[in-house]
Amino acid sequence: MHPETSLALHHARAAELRAEADAYRLAASARPRRDLRTRLGWTLVEIGLRLTTTPGPATAVC
Repeated sequence: MHPETSLALHHARAAELRAEADAYRLAASARPRRDLRTRLGWTLVEIGLRLTTTPGPATAVC
């Protein structure tokens, strides 16, 4: 393969990758942020699981 052909293929592939990265960045910026919402949801699930599990033997109240 000639060096010019290899270089042309490299440039074409690099352009494709740049376009793909730009499209991903655009899609990621349009997506709503859910970090806080997700963490809050999992925290509530964890609290709910702790509330539903029964502790050791119950103590008698006199």
